Amino acid sequence: MKKTNVEILYEWLDNTAGIIQQHVNEPYLDSLIYTMEILFEKHVPEDLEEILSQKLRSNLTEVDITSYKTEEIRKGIQLAVLKGMKDSTQQQHLMTPETVALLVGYLAEKLTADKEEVRLFDPASGTGNLITTVMEHLKQKNLIAFAGEVDPTLIQLAVLNANLQQKSIEFFHQDSLRPFLLDPVDLIIADLPVGYYPDDVQADTYELKAENGNSYAHHLFIEQAMNYTKPGGYLIFVVPDFIFNSDQSDKLHAYLQEYAHITGVIRLPESAFKSEKNIKSILVLQKKGQNTRSPKQPLLAQMPSFKNTTGMSDILKQMNDWFVTYQKEMKGNE
Repeated sequence: MKKTNVEILYEWLDNTAGIIQQHVNEPYLDSLIYTMEILFEKHVPEDLEEILSQKLRSNLTEVDITSYKTEEIRKGIQLAVLKGMKDSTQQQHLMTPETVALLVGYLAEKLTADKEEVRLFDPASGTGNLITTVMEHLKQKNLIAFAGEVDPTLIQLAVLNANLQQKSIEFFHQDSLRPFLLDPVDLIIADLPVGYYPDDVQADTYELKAENGNSYAHHLFIEQAMNYTKPGGYLIFVVPDFIFNSDQSDKLHAYLQEYAHITGVIRLPESAFKSEKNIKSILVLQKKGQNTRSPKQPLLAQMPSFKNTTGMSDILKQMNDWFVTYQKEMKGNE
């Protein structure tokens, strides 16, 4: 069988990262960063040992990145990153599953369909896979994108990922729960980091801080995202399934009732996750504004297994119908 472009690119990235690893004894993800830099610059740095330099120059002649579609580049990189993450023990080195990212992209496209310009922000961007997937779905010519990430390895991967896909994203390398130099945006997307936030002093500046002990990072991220959303703007979060019945959920409920409309909750299929405690949902919010109100009926859906094509097409038809009604409702509010 003929190999797809995604497979060819993945194998090239994997092979080149492997060559670098043999010579410099770096972790796979760091070698992958180096590989992506060489691919983007189309140039091998001068300061490498001769044998490595020759091998890399030879490899570089075997690939023409300009002949690939954006989606092929994204998926090829995604496969190489996933391989690197299998070897990495760090919990934050996890990637949003492909089907979940595509679903977030679908929702983002529907919610911004009537806008000529969209300002987009992902405050927990990881390797940039989610934000670049969403950007691929948005039809606006005027799309301005921002992303925040604290982990130095992940942000390097994200910047190169965006560059190779020729997507313009302004990155902030910082703790995303500290203030950003950023004007409010129309749309925020995030696969929320789950767990406790270690900086109690910074957490203390949030309404959703814990009364005692450490605060939940995933709660603080929701509040932080709300701070950077325009009134009437939308937020799409991939959230842990237990978010609405954990020990601090009363506070979260009260906060959301005050500042947001719950536009939708989509429960992802259990088959997409390793164990029950890892199951996630997609939470869609609209920040309250002068002319906003809650939908008469929020979008509530239980996704079937992503392998169940009939079930998937049924649920997408229901979601499309829901959006038609919702958009008419929202126009009536203006």
